[in-house]
Amino acid sequence: MDLKGRLKTTRKFYFLSILLIVFVTRVLADEEQRGDDGPELKSYHDPESEEEDVRPGSGIVAGASVTSGHGVSQPEEEKQPDGEGLEGEEKEDLPEQPLQIEEKPKEVPVVIGGTAHGESCIFPFLFQGKEYSDCTTDGRGDGRLWCSTTYNYDMEKKWGFCETDEQAQQRLQAEEAEEQYQTVLRVLNATTRKTQKRELYEKLLKVAEKGHQKAMEKVAYAMLFGDYMNQNITKAKEMFEKLAVEGSPKAQMALGFLYAAGLRVNSSQAKALVYYTFGALGGNLVAHMILGYRYWGGVGVPQSCESALTHYRLVANQVASDVSLTGGSAVQRIRLLDEVENPGSTSGMLEEDLIQYYQFLAEKGDVQAQVGLGQLHLHGGRGVEQNHQRAYDYFNQAANAGNTHAMAFLGKMYSEGSEFLPQNNDTALQYFKKASDLGNPVGQSGLGMAYLYGRGVPVNYELALKYFQKAAEQGWVDGQLQLGTMYYNGIGVKRDYKQALKFFNLASQAGHILAFYNLAQMHATGTGVMRSCHTAVELFKNVCERGRWSERLMAAYGSFKEGGTDAALVQYLLLAEQGYEVAQSNVAFILDQKGAKIFSENETYPRALLHWTRAAAQGYTVARIKLGDYHFYGYGTDVDYETAVIHYRLASEQQHSAQAMFNLGYMHEKGLGIKQDIHLAKRFYDMAAEASPDAQVPVFLALCKLGLVYTLQYMQDLNLKEVISQVDLDQLLGPEWDLYLMTVIALLLGTVIAYRQRQHQIIVPPRPPTPAPVPPPRPPQEQQQTQAEPHAQGETHNQGPAQEEEEQQ
Repeated sequence: MDLKGRLKTTRKFYFLSILLIVFVTRVLADEEQRGDDGPELKSYHDPESEEEDVRPGSGIVAGASVTSGHGVSQPEEEKQPDGEGLEGEEKEDLPEQPLQIEEKPKEVPVVIGGTAHGESCIFPFLFQGKEYSDCTTDGRGDGRLWCSTTYNYDMEKKWGFCETDEQAQQRLQAEEAEEQYQTVLRVLNATTRKTQKRELYEKLLKVAEKGHQKAMEKVAYAMLFGDYMNQNITKAKEMFEKLAVEGSPKAQMALGFLYAAGLRVNSSQAKALVYYTFGALGGNLVAHMILGYRYWGGVGVPQSCESALTHYRLVANQVASDVSLTGGSAVQRIRLLDEVENPGSTSGMLEEDLIQYYQFLAEKGDVQAQVGLGQLHLHGGRGVEQNHQRAYDYFNQAANAGNTHAMAFLGKMYSEGSEFLPQNNDTALQYFKKASDLGNPVGQSGLGMAYLYGRGVPVNYELALKYFQKAAEQGWVDGQLQLGTMYYNGIGVKRDYKQALKFFNLASQAGHILAFYNLAQMHATGTGVMRSCHTAVELFKNVCERGRWSERLMAAYGSFKEGGTDAALVQYLLLAEQGYEVAQSNVAFILDQKGAKIFSENETYPRALLHWTRAAAQGYTVARIKLGDYHFYGYGTDVDYETAVIHYRLASEQQHSAQAMFNLGYMHEKGLGIKQDIHLAKRFYDMAAEASPDAQVPVFLALCKLGLVYTLQYMQDLNLKEVISQVDLDQLLGPEWDLYLMTVIALLLGTVIAYRQRQHQIIVPPRPPTPAPVPPPRPPQEQQQTQAEPHAQGETHNQGPAQEEEEQQ
C-alpha cells in the first residue's frame, strides 16, 4: 500500500511538471510574439537606462546611446578626438560582445628560481598582510613577477619567479612602449599645430618600432594617407602585413583596400574580399561598410540586398548610438569637378575673411552673428572646427541679450555635457524653461526631453507629448522625431505606426540622421509599412555615411588644396570603397586630370572610367554624361557611339540633363551611333534650351548651323540647275518680259540717284571751336590783328541760324 501511494505521488508530480513546462512554454511564446510586433524605439541617451534595453540590430532610436551601462573603463586611445587617424582609431571597431564560453581553470605557473624552484604557485597567498590572487611585482625593485608556493609567505618564505629573464624583459619593454604611446597620444589629441603633430608622429614611429600594435596601426595609416608624415605606401603595406599576421582588423581592412585599389600591389578583388571579410569578423566598421556597399552594388560579389542590409545595419546601429543631443558634426561633401567648372559657385566652405567678418559683428554685439557662430562651432563643418568652448561663449553672449535660440542651445549643451562643459540637468532645465516660455521650439523640445526621461523633473509623458507637439507645429525637427518615437512605442499615446511614419518622414526631410535610421528600421522589419529591403539599405547607407569616418572627406579636400594630390587620391579611394558617391566622382576627376603620380599614365583613364561608372550608378548626372564622353572619344575604352547614346539617353530621361540632350541632338545631326535625323536633332536642341538657360546660346548656334545644313541639303536635293532650265519666262511674264525688267531697273536707278542728291543737300552742323595752341611771340602789328580776330568771331557767334544759312548759300 505504501508502495502504491508512492507511485501515485510520483505520477502526480510528473504530471504537474509536464503541465508547468507547457504553461511556461506558452508564456514565453506569447512574450516573443509581443516582442516581435516591432523593434523597440529608444530616444536620446538616457544615462539611467540599462544596456539590456538596447536591442542590437533591431532597435529604433530617436536619439543616441553613447555610454554603456556596464561601466567598463576604456583605454586612452579610444577617447581621442575623431579628427586624428580616422581609419586608424580604435573607435572604429565594434565593442567586443561577451562570449558565453566555459570558464577554464586558471593555469598555475611553476616557479623558476627563488627558494622553491619547480613548485607551483599557491593563490591566493599572503604577503605583508595582503592577499594576492596572481603573480605580483610588489616587494621587488626590478619589476619581475613572483609568487609564493605556500599561503603565508611571511612565515614560510617560499617563493619563485613566474617568468624567465627573457619573458620579463619583453614584458617590461611592452609596458614601457605602452606608457610612451599613451603619453604621445595625450599630447597629440591636445595640440592643433601641424609642426608639433609631425614631431609627435616621429615619436610614434619610434614606439611602433618597438612592436607596439596600436602605434604601428596609427603610423601605417599616417604613411598611407600622408597625414603628418611623408606618404610611403610601400612601407605602410609592410607594416599592415605584419599587423595582419598578428590579427589586427584594421590592418586586414587596409590590406583589402590596397588589393582592391591596386596600390603598390597587383589588383585582386578576390584577395580584397578575403581581407575585408576578416576585418569585418574582427569588428572593423569600415570593413563592414565596404562589404555592405559591395553586396549592394554587386562589386566583386553577387548582388545581394539582404547581405548588404546585414552589414549596413550593423554599422548604422553604431553610428546612431554615437549621435548626441546636439546632433554631432556636419558632413561636408565637396565635388572637385563643380569647383573647377563653376568657380563662382559656393562649395559650402566659409572663407576666412567671412568668418572674421562675423566674428567682428559678434564682438560688436550682433546677436544673430553670435547665435550663428555658436551653432557653427557647436556642430563644426563648413571649414570651422568643432569647439564647444567658443560655442558656449557665443551662446552665452546672445542669451544675455535675450535671444531664445541661444538659451535653448545652452540648455542642449548642459543636457548633453562635454569635456568643456559638465553635464547639469538643473541648469539645462532652467535654460529650456526660459526659451520655452518665450515660444522657442528648441526650448520646447528640450523641455519635452526632460519630462520624457525625468531629467531634473519627474517623468510626465503628457507634458512631454504637449511640448513635442508645440515644437513640431513650428517645424522643429527634434520635436517631430520625438513625436514619432512616442507614437511608435505608444508612450503617453496609443501606439500608431502611421503617425510615427509621418513624423519620421517629416524629420528626415530636414536631414536628421536618426529619422533616417528609424525609417530604415521600419522598412527593414516591415513595421507599419510594406517591408522593402532596397529602401532599408538606402536609408541605412545614408546613416552609415554620417559616421565619424566622413571627416576624412574634409581631410582629403584639404590635402588636395595644399597640393598633395596623391595623398588626397588615396583618401578619396578609401572613401569610394566605402560607397561615398562624392569620393568616387572626385577620384575619377583627379585621374581624369592626370594629376596623380601613384598610377601610370595608361592606367588613369580605365580607373577613372570605373569610378565614373560607380558614381553614375548612384545617380550622379555628371558622371553619367562623363561615361558617354568616355565612350564617345574612346577614353579608357574603345570608341562606342551606341553605348555613348545609351548613357546620354539615361542622363536625359532620368535626370533631365541639358548637356545630355544637346549631345543627343548632335549625334542625331551627325548620325553617330544612331540614325541621322535632323528633325530629332532640332527637337533635342530645343529640349536642351528649355531645360537650362545656360544652354540657350550654344543651342542657338547649333540651330543656326542646323538650318544652314538643312538649306544646303534641300538645295542639293532640289537640283537647282534642272529647275532653272525648266522655267519658261515667256510663259510666266509674257513675251515682253525683258522690257518690264529694264523698266524696273531704270526706276530703281533713278531712285538711287535722287536719294544721293538729297544726301548732298543735307547741311552738316558746325562743330564747336577747339582751343588753339598758344602761338609764339609775334611783332606788335600782328598782335593787334590777333586781338581784332576774336571780336569778329564773337560777332559770327551771335548770328542767328537763318543768317548762317544765308551766308553758307
